[in-house]
Amino acid sequence: MSFPWAQQYTPTNGLMRYFDEKLPLPRLVYNAVGAGYPVPRNLNYLWNFGVLAGFCLVIQIVTGIILAMHYAANAEVAFATTEHIMRNVNYGWLMRYAHANGASFFFAVIYLHIFRGFYYSSYKAPREMIWLLGVVIFLLLMATGFLGYVLPWGQMSFWGAKVITGLFGAIPIVGEPLQVWLLGGFAPDNAALNRFFSLHFLLPFVTAGVIILHIWALHIPGSSNPTGVEIKTESDTVPFHPYYTAKDGFGLGVFLLIYFAMVFFLPNYLGHPDNYIEANPLSTPAHIVPEWYFWPFYAILRAFTADFFFIPAKLMGVLAMFSAILIWFILPWLDKSPVRSGNYRPLFRIFFWILMFDMAVLFYLGGAPAEEPFVMFSQLATAYYFLHFLVIIPIVSMVEKPKPLPYSITEAVLGSDKEAVLGENASVAK
Repeated sequence: MSFPWAQQYTPTNGLMRYFDEKLPLPRLVYNAVGAGYPVPRNLNYLWNFGVLAGFCLVIQIVTGIILAMHYAANAEVAFATTEHIMRNVNYGWLMRYAHANGASFFFAVIYLHIFRGFYYSSYKAPREMIWLLGVVIFLLLMATGFLGYVLPWGQMSFWGAKVITGLFGAIPIVGEPLQVWLLGGFAPDNAALNRFFSLHFLLPFVTAGVIILHIWALHIPGSSNPTGVEIKTESDTVPFHPYYTAKDGFGLGVFLLIYFAMVFFLPNYLGHPDNYIEANPLSTPAHIVPEWYFWPFYAILRAFTADFFFIPAKLMGVLAMFSAILIWFILPWLDKSPVRSGNYRPLFRIFFWILMFDMAVLFYLGGAPAEEPFVMFSQLATAYYFLHFLVIIPIVSMVEKPKPLPYSITEAVLGSDKEAVLGENASVAK
């Protein structure tokens, strides 16, 4: 995003001028997060979650590298090395708890970031590419989270790997060979653990690369804002630094208080007790569940209990589970309303909160036993989930009558005062 009023980077120090000429990294940082990057002046704290997600990724990479130095990807000793990290490595317990809880906080931040995008239609033109890259990041995080959950080699790790990789067996013709290829055998063992560890170590760096593209794409059209109105004048913006670095810093402080409270006082609260028992292929847990951030999609997977004509129920569940995320790729073209912000779309806003309730139900049902009435509720919640995106959103975008939009971002913040809205051009307007 380039505006004529944006401050340009002009280093005054001779050494900095030299570096800027040879490798314009200072200029890049200045234009990305400094005074050279104008941002809408009305962003609220819902716009903090992008920065928090980046901070969570840094936590996961740093703690993950340290844990990898002491972990052995061998089915015979993987569980023992996890205990070794906890008991014998200096501050190993802190690294493991920070990493395990960091994954949960990472997904919590990402979900809030996505739901904010739903409400403010951050997926609409000219920001479709930002949204599409964001969905790719979410898929990479889901894969990374699953691979990491297998590594402690507890009961839930082993059986979770067996169940999830078993889903590929539902694919006709190529399913069974694909499953064997993924595991390196017919059941999770050394080969699978080595592959999962390698991929779990690699994917965060791939994710970081896609995040760079995500931020790059963001800087072309600029940030969205709560009104959905595009920037018109200089008065609509403020420099990213110091205004939003201060705001993000406050949000980060609140986040760290909650995060460290969980790490130090409730480190095992989000973990499953069965995962503190070493993996045993001969003992199946009574209730196999993934981590909480997979629950809505796990509920969708289990919602299909009967064959549909020639399509097996298991295959239908697998297709629905992946489609629940893949459908987000076409969301920019399903919602045809010219208005972005849910603040000005009364009918859309009602269905948005119904979707949030539906997602909360799916979260709960994903962690519930696979029995009635939970299965029936999963089927109803799954039906509404797809109905919302494929039917309700397109119809609402065509029939809804939005509220009047403000002329500019400044008007939305300061009111309709002509001096405030038009700034230097006010005298011309008079």
